[in-house]
Amino acid sequence: MRYCLALDLKDDAALIARYEEHHRRIWPEIAAHLRAHGVTGMEIYRLGTRMTMIMDTDDAVYDAASMARAMQSDPKVQEWETLMWQFQAPTPWTPQGEKWIPMAKIFDLTEQ
Repeated sequence: MRYCLALDLKDDAALIARYEEHHRRIWPEIAAHLRAHGVTGMEIYRLGTRMTMIMDTDDAVYDAASMARAMQSDPKVQEWETLMWQFQAPTPWTPQGEKWIPMAKIFDLTEQ
């Protein structure tokens, strides 16, 4: 399945540059965590401070709740998330305590 999620960055050019630098080569433990939980592809795009993540998953493996629980019990993933939160900011529509928020699909050319 394909998911599209949104998150903002803090409006600071130096922080944005550092965030992008961290994503040129993510930690191997983070890539392994994503793959182990059924994430088969992931891309992040940025316009200004708004980011969009496109995430493809293997539906036979991927379960968002299971992945979130595993994230909470993995010290390396927690370290990465704490580091990333230095750069990230919730969108105006993000519920308290959440980060990446699913976007609503409003158009699909294949359905036309």
